[in-house]
Amino acid sequence: MSQSLEDAAAPADTAPRSLWHDRNFLTMWGGQALSQFGAQITELALPVLAVLILHATEFEVGLLNAAGTAAFLIVGLPAGAWIDRMRKRHVMIVADGVRAVALAMLPLLWWLGVLQVWHMLVVALVMGVATVFFDVSYQSIVPSLVPSRQIAEANGKLESTAQIAGIVGPAAGGWLIAVITAPFALLATAATYVVSLGALSVTRDREVPAEPGTHDPLVRSVREGLAWVFGNPYLRLIVGTTTVSNFFSTVTFTLLPLLVLRTLGLGPEMMGAIFAAGSVGGLLGAMATPHISRWIGEARSIPVSAIGFSLVALLIPAAAGAGAFAVPILLAQSFLGSFFVLLYNITQVTFRQRITPPRLLGRMNASIRFCVWGVMPLAALAAGALGETLGIVPTMWIGAIGALLSALFVLRRRFLTRELPAPAV
Repeated sequence: MSQSLEDAAAPADTAPRSLWHDRNFLTMWGGQALSQFGAQITELALPVLAVLILHATEFEVGLLNAAGTAAFLIVGLPAGAWIDRMRKRHVMIVADGVRAVALAMLPLLWWLGVLQVWHMLVVALVMGVATVFFDVSYQSIVPSLVPSRQIAEANGKLESTAQIAGIVGPAAGGWLIAVITAPFALLATAATYVVSLGALSVTRDREVPAEPGTHDPLVRSVREGLAWVFGNPYLRLIVGTTTVSNFFSTVTFTLLPLLVLRTLGLGPEMMGAIFAAGSVGGLLGAMATPHISRWIGEARSIPVSAIGFSLVALLIPAAAGAGAFAVPILLAQSFLGSFFVLLYNITQVTFRQRITPPRLLGRMNASIRFCVWGVMPLAALAAGALGETLGIVPTMWIGAIGALLSALFVLRRRFLTRELPAPAV
C-alpha cells in the first residue's frame, strides 16, 4: 500500500504546468517505470523458482515471504530517522545497486548447480533491507520533485505506471520463464534496477538536507516520527486499517502460489494472468481515483475503498471449491481488489504527504511502514505454519475473514465528510 519542501517551482498564484512538461520528473518516472516492470517479473519468477524448481514446502514459502519483508520490522523505524538526515535520491541510488547485485546472485547459484532455499532466504533479506531504504525515500521524495499542488498528479502517474508494468510484466515474465527458465528471468529485474539507478543519477531534486549536527539523537528522532503519526487521529486510523488488512491479506497471499500451482494445478502462465488482471484493475483504479474523490469526496473514498478490498478478498479461498469457475473468480478478485487498493492508496498517501512537515516525511513514512509492513513477516510465518497444519484453503479463509476487520477503523464520522483537512499553516 506509497507515500514540505518549499514550493520553489511555481508561485502560489500561478497554475503549474502539467508534469508531462517536467523533464526532471519524467526522467525519474521513466526509470521507476522500468524497475516496476522488472519487479513484476520477479514477483512471478520467485514463487515459480521456489515451488516448482526447489519444491519448497508451505513453511518454506512462508519463510521466504517473511524474509522479504522482515527488514521493515527490524530496521524500519531507524531507517526513517537515518533517511531524514540524508539525500533521499542518493539513498535510492545505493539501494538500487544493492538490489541489482543481490538478485543477480540467484541465477548465478542456479547455473552453478548449488542453489537452495536458504540462498533465496538470504537474498530476500538483503533485498528487503535495501527496499526499506528505497521505499521510504521513494515515498518521501515526491514533494521535493514537484510543486505541492502536483503531488496528487505525481502519485497518480507513478501508481498508474506501476499498474501498466503489472499488466505487461507478468505476461513477459511467463514468456521469459518458459524460454530461459525462472532463475535467468530474474536477471531482467536486476537490469532494470541498474537502469533505475542511472535515471536517478541524472534526476535533480530540491531537497536541502539539514546541517550535520543539527539532528536530534536517533531515539528522539524515531519517537518524534511515531508521535506525529499516532498523534494525528486521521493517520492513526489509516494505520489501523492498513495494518490489519496487510496482516490478513499476507496470510492469504503467501499461500496463493501454492493454491494456483499445486492445489488447482495451474501453470505459471495462468498465475501471470491473475497478476496481470490485478494490474488492469489497479490501473483503472488509479485513473478513476480523482473522479471518485470529486464524486463522493476525498474523505469518503478511504472507507469505501477499504470496504471494497476487504469484501473481495473472500473470493480467493472461495475459488478453491469453485471447479471450472476458479480461474474467472481469481481473475475477478485480482481485478477488483487492486482497483480498490489503488483508490485507497493514492488517496491516503497523498493526504499523508500533504499534511506532514518536510522534516518529518521520512520518519512519517518509516513509522507507518514499520506498522503496516512490519506485521507482514509475522503473517507470512503464521501462514506457513497454519498451511502445513490446517491446510492451504482453511488458512486462506482465516486470512480473508480476518481482513474484513480492517475497514472498521476508518468507518468513523471524520471519514464520512467530503474533504480531509488541509495542512496547518
